[in-house]
Amino acid sequence: MGRPRTEDKTTCANKLCGHYLKERGKDILRRGKNTAGHQQYYCNHCKKWFVETANTPLYHKHLSEDEIVVICKHLVEKNGIRSIERITGHHRDTIGNLMTDLAEHAKSMTEYLVKKLNLSPMECDEFWSFVKKSKRTLSPKAKLALKSVMSTDTPV
Repeated sequence: MGRPRTEDKTTCANKLCGHYLKERGKDILRRGKNTAGHQQYYCNHCKKWFVETANTPLYHKHLSEDEIVVICKHLVEKNGIRSIERITGHHRDTIGNLMTDLAEHAKSMTEYLVKKLNLSPMECDEFWSFVKKSKRTLSPKAKLALKSVMSTDTPV
């Protein structure tokens, strides 16, 4: 008899799966790590592979979580994109693309900013307004996500 599976909070990341983001009835297996060091998972329902960063702003990023936290801290301090580029050593396009990805996942990022960086809701609102101002061309998905998390009624 094999050892019992460990409890895992991961849910299926495939939007076409019947168990997409559902905790109940999931059948997810851990299947090693990829070359970037992220945990890989396999859903037995839809027969798809995915990594732990799927459907997050960290997906397909070559930046570590610590580097993204540092960039977020500089954004909270209202540093410009070029000054963040000089401080962190990352290209301004990388920082701009990260800001777009953060905006597209605004709701989960707000929770993350409150928990990890100990920001108040007012500081998060200022953060999102700064992102909106700095990144003038946002995707419709990012605009909708920002509209849902910002407490002010400013047009996006």
